[in-house]
Amino acid sequence: MRIAVVALGKIGLPLAVQFADSGHEVIGVDVNPKAVDAVNAGIEPFPGEAHLQEKLSELVPAGRLRATTDYAEAIPGADAVVLVVPLFVNDTTWEPDFAWMDAATRSLAEHLTPGTLVSYETTLPVGTTRGRWKPMLEEGSGLTEGTDFHLVFSPERVLTGRVFADLRKYPKLIGGLSDEGAQRAREFYEAVLQFDERDDLPRPNGVWDLGSAEASEMAKLAETTYRDVNIGLANQFGLFAAEHGIDVYQVIEACNSQPYSHIHRPGIAVGGHCIPVYPRLYLSTDPDADIVRTARLLNASMPERLVAQAAGILGSLEGTRAVVLGAAYRGGVKETAFSGVFPTVEALTARGAEVRVHDPLYSDDELRSLGFEPYALGDEVDLAVLQTDHADYRSISPAQLPGIRLIVDGRNATDATVWAGTPRIVVGAG
Repeated sequence: MRIAVVALGKIGLPLAVQFADSGHEVIGVDVNPKAVDAVNAGIEPFPGEAHLQEKLSELVPAGRLRATTDYAEAIPGADAVVLVVPLFVNDTTWEPDFAWMDAATRSLAEHLTPGTLVSYETTLPVGTTRGRWKPMLEEGSGLTEGTDFHLVFSPERVLTGRVFADLRKYPKLIGGLSDEGAQRAREFYEAVLQFDERDDLPRPNGVWDLGSAEASEMAKLAETTYRDVNIGLANQFGLFAAEHGIDVYQVIEACNSQPYSHIHRPGIAVGGHCIPVYPRLYLSTDPDADIVRTARLLNASMPERLVAQAAGILGSLEGTRAVVLGAAYRGGVKETAFSGVFPTVEALTARGAEVRVHDPLYSDDELRSLGFEPYALGDEVDLAVLQTDHADYRSISPAQLPGIRLIVDGRNATDATVWAGTPRIVVGAG
């Protein structure tokens, strides 16, 4: 097959590589000329994705994968087009911002030719594929969906850093606007993906047709919103436990020993492109989902709550030297999307603290480019807030933070015995 992938980001590029590695001719489209040049040179544009560089080094010289900024070069004659363009959410209104996706869809429509399967993999509010993309593609191309081309929604379900492994591990969900479109999608994904055998699933691992684009859209929102709501519940339990001298981690461990309980872990922040964002996409079409809204607001409030606790213990944060340990939203991942570092620094600064940030994955210049003043272990500090559960921080000790009067461990990552004698706040520990 000849396949076009629109947007060569941290999901799109590994997908393009996966398709090419399965024996197909792939061309990627991206608006960033630097990313396009890097791909055409066989160089990964971003670090941290397992096996990406080695696969690029093989596929690009072999002529099975190339990139362009020109839709006219990539779209006409493609058997399938897969879009993974970012969708943003307004921080104030929580409404989706379709600007980038609209632009990409119009460019795709302008060059769409008959016989093409179009698959959206970007997470969307329920009803978007049918209600927004179908009319936009038909109007821009002059073609009729279901006759001249087929449109489906098939959500990406992978984590950056382990995309190739996740593509094998999890069923590929699809939902079409017609039976024929769904069949085309099944045939396409079965030709570009390989699946691990799993005996824990109700049916064989592989391509799962959910019957409609709407069901497929909802499945992605539901599986991610579940995690945010579950973390919100864990945070609620953690706040209560701390007030009553209870160790919530022992409580959660005990609860989860019974097969009907799957309580997540509390923490200072929920970050990344997915978990803090997709509940808001869900709320955009189900505004009555109060449980989703409450959990999202509680999780967003955790940095401020923990900083307030720190201020209560120290009396005041005015003029204190504070360090936030971890800029990344998740341990071991060099990514700051919706990271808790931003509200944590904001909360500390609002109380008069002099705030610096440390992260073993980022250079001082990279931290400055994010708007932070870098901190070096060994410098004098009064307060530390552990925001990211990097492996490096699990063994951190007071000796590395001279002068420290309080550590706020937002991930329950530090060793209590190492910190004996130093005041220590842990989310959910009394």
